[in-house]
Amino acid sequence: MPFYHKLGKIPHKRHTQFKKPDGSLYYEQLFGTIGFDGMSSNLYHEHRPTQVKEIGNRKNVAPKIADHNNIQSYRFRGFEVPQISDYLESRKTVLINKDCSIILAAPKASTEKYFYKNADADEMIFVHRGTGKLRTQFGNLNFKYGDYLIIPRGTIYKLDFEGEDNRFFIVESRRPIYTPKRYRNYFGQLLEHSPFCERDIRRPEELETHNEKGAFLMKIKKQDELIDLVYATHPFDVVGYDGYNYPYAFSIHDFEPITGRIHQPPPVHQTFETDAFVVCSFCPRLYDYHPESIPAPYNHSNIDSDEVLYYVDGDFMSRNDIEAGHISLHPAGIPHGPHPGATERSIGKRETEELAVMVDTFRPLKVTEDAMKIADGDYFKSWL
Repeated sequence: MPFYHKLGKIPHKRHTQFKKPDGSLYYEQLFGTIGFDGMSSNLYHEHRPTQVKEIGNRKNVAPKIADHNNIQSYRFRGFEVPQISDYLESRKTVLINKDCSIILAAPKASTEKYFYKNADADEMIFVHRGTGKLRTQFGNLNFKYGDYLIIPRGTIYKLDFEGEDNRFFIVESRRPIYTPKRYRNYFGQLLEHSPFCERDIRRPEELETHNEKGAFLMKIKKQDELIDLVYATHPFDVVGYDGYNYPYAFSIHDFEPITGRIHQPPPVHQTFETDAFVVCSFCPRLYDYHPESIPAPYNHSNIDSDEVLYYVDGDFMSRNDIEAGHISLHPAGIPHGPHPGATERSIGKRETEELAVMVDTFRPLKVTEDAMKIADGDYFKSWL
């Protein structure tokens, strides 16, 4: 995160003695990225966070690639991904490249029996359905429909659900996820023309501190393997921390669209970025107000990026036969644009209620076998 946060008890100076009431020490941990050059936080633990009792099962979770053809447009019916009780088992990778994995998940049960850590990637979890609580060593965040949860790599977390109907659109990023740099000033503050600001970002507030010894199962994802480790102390034993590296939540409903007299290009919808892809939010907004404007987007060529659009709700005016939970893939190298009749239908319309999340990647995406189970293979013909 580009701004400072502090929670719980911390000493006056870093790397100095911080004593418990009985005179023993709390244990400091630097939680950082990009070596010692990126964002970091300093955490203080009841116990040493390094105590591994056992290394158990290893499971290969690399997705199986189904299609190496990077020129065909696809539509995937995301709500056809089956509901599965276990959170990790429910995660189905549908698109992947060297920089990111795009995942659908429909978990029914809270993660009660284990803790989870992604050691390779930041995670962006978009909550399409469901409410609950994200629990981490940095504290807890309540989540609901429309929330983006940004979870830095290495964060230990659990998900508590209030019901069984939960649907997530997830992006794993091998690069750190940031807010767009063109919306930040030299000091990292979000600027006046940014479509959201720091007030909209929810930081952890409820810090759980467990002082327990025993056997605590943690599942760690690393290099396409899911590895079981048993820790000797409870992972949520942090008494306090401060810094810039922590999970946070941002609601798509707090995104303020930028509009104009004529159609605005997709970058105005940008919400997050890495050096390998961007994430945009398409939200309800007034249409263009030039007297001869065409609200529908113009045809354009994806020469430099693959475009993935996840449809959340509303009537997406540029597409025919699109429903909530559908995903469209428009690969680099070919033009795409409004479906037949969409341009004409848009003329004279004053506003749109569409809600969608877009991911544009700068490397080609590969389609997985799980994606082909929910694919409309004839989607590329829908412009005829």
